[in-house]
Amino acid sequence: MIRLEDYEKIVGTETIEELFLLAQRLKGIKVLHINSTKEGGGVAEILSRLVPLKNALGIKTDWEVFEGSEEFFRFTKKLHNMLHVKGFSTIESQEVITYLRETYDNLNRLKTQDYDVVFVHDPQPMGMVINKQKHQKWVWRCHIDTSDPDPKAWDFIELFINSYDAAIFHIPDFVYHNLKIPAYIIPPSIDPLHPKNVELDREFVVQTVSKFGVDPEKPVLLQVSRFDRLKNLMGAYRAYKIVKSRYNCQLVLVGSYASDDPEGEEVYKEILNSTSDDNDVLVLNLPPDSHLEINSFQRFATVVFQLSIREGFGLVVSEAMWKGKPVIGSNVGGIKRQVLNGLTGFLVTSPEDAAYRARQFLADQQLREKMGFYAKERVKHRYLITRHLKDYLTLIMCLTLGYC
Repeated sequence: MIRLEDYEKIVGTETIEELFLLAQRLKGIKVLHINSTKEGGGVAEILSRLVPLKNALGIKTDWEVFEGSEEFFRFTKKLHNMLHVKGFSTIESQEVITYLRETYDNLNRLKTQDYDVVFVHDPQPMGMVINKQKHQKWVWRCHIDTSDPDPKAWDFIELFINSYDAAIFHIPDFVYHNLKIPAYIIPPSIDPLHPKNVELDREFVVQTVSKFGVDPEKPVLLQVSRFDRLKNLMGAYRAYKIVKSRYNCQLVLVGSYASDDPEGEEVYKEILNSTSDDNDVLVLNLPPDSHLEINSFQRFATVVFQLSIREGFGLVVSEAMWKGKPVIGSNVGGIKRQVLNGLTGFLVTSPEDAAYRARQFLADQQLREKMGFYAKERVKHRYLITRHLKDYLTLIMCLTLGYC
């Protein structure tokens, strides 16, 4: 059972007391979250912790999962890519029909009418707003970098978004310039008490990474992400190849599939085929509940990459920073909000740039430790779940009680 009091030793008594005071004003409010997968990916991970914490505060909160066919999720994956990158593809009429048909199926299956506030996460369940009742407030929670979307993709979003009462984005850059409803900025968070982020004994960490074939005597370059082309795993591999010419190191690429991302297996196989001739490269497809394993790899890593082409936020950056690891990340999306260039890591624009910074870290342990200290402090003050919870409570108060 998740207890708010357990966070007190990390964030302080005042923070916990403030959450209970906010929750008292929301007594009787019922909240629903809807997304498209129960496990795999950052949204499901956040909800798995945020929903129990809201209930612990006395706010009745439920979580429902929108169901779709492979055909449906192939379309929403394409839509996801088009929202990230212009000119990626186009939307076919049959895909719209599929989306509407399966949305209708979920409208009949999911009971939303008894809630005061409904949060809908990302485009997959967005059409559920058709079920909105007059007494309700509906909020679209966007976890995607929509700073420069393909116009055809945004036109599709506009079929539904203006029926919502508000939208939430991770950073101001993601708010589309023609948005007609109120927009709020709420960055996501990590849970310091989640198994992925708790402290681990060094012996356990070494044993865990060793069982996957890691040589504990050699430096490890690491990238943790879903198997998604926008995560640029091949960019991490190219950076490693450059570093390898000077340092005898290993590359570990750790990921998993999400049930709402049918491209995951394709990308995984592409990476495996591209790296198969290098015994110092490990490509691991782990089950979604491999939290202690991910924790161990992040704690063991010498250098942490996040070289995404586009990134809604990239909570793996904050996860690594919480463990005292400075991150070498692409200067895009939410990564550039987490990494303070030259203080908590480095922002880069190419695999060559990433390789240069990785060699800098490998050559200077004191630099790694100094930046790692500041990295953890930044996460402590900005990206922990208690701050995230406070933001949600404040927004619910704004929508239901008018305290804006």
